[in-house]
Amino acid sequence: VIYDPDGWVVTNRHVVCDADALTVRLADGNLYAGRIHGLDTLTDLAIVKIDAQDLPSVDLGNSGTLQVGQHAIAIGSPLGTFTNSVTTGVVSALGRTIAVDDVCSGINQVESLRNLIQTDAAINLGNSGGALVNASGQLVGINTAIFSESGGSHGIGFAIPINLAKNVAESLISEGKVVRGYLGV
Repeated sequence: VIYDPDGWVVTNRHVVCDADALTVRLADGNLYAGRIHGLDTLTDLAIVKIDAQDLPSVDLGNSGTLQVGQHAIAIGSPLGTFTNSVTTGVVSALGRTIAVDDVCSGINQVESLRNLIQTDAAINLGNSGGALVNASGQLVGINTAIFSESGGSHGIGFAIPINLAKNVAESLISEGKVVRGYLGV
């Protein structure tokens, strides 16, 4: 998702963490070399920088005003093949916590992602890092995960709320890392 017209792209950490090189393809077909500017394990977010100016960027919404039952539109490239695919659904739940496998750098541990938006808009492998928008086309989340088990669950996707993603992205852009407060005792 083009977060800022000066070439700042927000995506998922698990999409870019083990990349040797990054190429960002825009909807108009233009290709840009990208470099990872910052990663955040706790939210599975990443900021990628491309050398471009005046790019069309997304209009940020307010995930704090989302309501269950509200329209949700997921945009991405399912299976890495069907670029610029759009699926629709609703916000199924808010504030979900899920456990995901950390696949970066062969770590092989389970991480918890918290306060996620649950949607039944089809999110598939390859949609990670794509946009979840509201009916007005405003970005309300970053697609990040699907729930899958041997029973064959369908229509259970998750996105990182944009209010959280915005804070993380701004910190990654300005500091190259997320600065969080803590209490040391």
